[in-house]
Amino acid sequence: MDPPFDSRLLSGLGVLAAVIEAGNFVRAAGVLGLTQSGVSRAVARLEQRVGVRLLDRTSRAVTLTDEGRRFYARVGPLLTELEEAASDAARASVTVRGRLRIMVDPMFARLDLGASLVAFLDAHTELSVDLTVRDRLGDLVAEGFDVAVRFGEPEPSALVARRLTDTRVVTCAAPSYLARHGRPARPQDLIKHECIMFRDPATDRPFAWEFWRKGKILAVQAAGRLTLNDAGALLAACHAGLGVAQMLELGAEGLRDGRLMELFPDWSGERFPLYVFYPSRRLPPAKVRAFVDFVVALTKGA
Repeated sequence: MDPPFDSRLLSGLGVLAAVIEAGNFVRAAGVLGLTQSGVSRAVARLEQRVGVRLLDRTSRAVTLTDEGRRFYARVGPLLTELEEAASDAARASVTVRGRLRIMVDPMFARLDLGASLVAFLDAHTELSVDLTVRDRLGDLVAEGFDVAVRFGEPEPSALVARRLTDTRVVTCAAPSYLARHGRPARPQDLIKHECIMFRDPATDRPFAWEFWRKGKILAVQAAGRLTLNDAGALLAACHAGLGVAQMLELGAEGLRDGRLMELFPDWSGERFPLYVFYPSRRLPPAKVRAFVDFVVALTKGA
């Protein structure tokens, strides 16, 4: 049985290549930063490992034996590929290039992300983006994602979690709903109103309705006939006047132009954080660093 591959074999191949390119042990030692005897020992170990003499040594020159020539004809291209792979990986640490797999929260995807990505891709012409929108983080590494953007406090994990911003939880309704059912004066009045419930992907149950003010938390038993699990559908249902909804201010389109009315601004102290996740703090690829910088700028001041 052949002995198993080990790191010393690969090291010996590198020394052999240096000797062949340099023409002798002295010059190869200078290139590798080793002593001449160190180079000689490395080649001897390689020859012992493969079981054949690879080099003919004379006082003037070092040449490949016939067996060495056949051996190097096979391993030489592999060494070149390894060097190219290492160079390519090194470029990835400084050059924004390749494919970037991103997973984002559905609500974040609604924040004019498409238009912003145009500028991001224009700035990085060697980069392509594969974006997935879903309501759970899952296993970022096992599923091959480079980076994720999610609302909510992160669960304990080995991922790097960088807080980007936070946003208020607002309670709102369309003017058409309020015209038909009246405007509740206080959060407790919602037990008499039709509330649009939103399903928590972590528990598969509707989120509880809470109202925060100066450290006080008021829980209200909100209920309704419509339960949704999509942020866009929640917003559309609220705009259509189907009921009162709680949603994140960042995604509450219509609050500023009057298409939605915020009901209890004095009870809107609850805030929901937005995080960017990526697998490792140590030597993240340039494409990941570029995207993190992009989302930091996108959410700045939000």
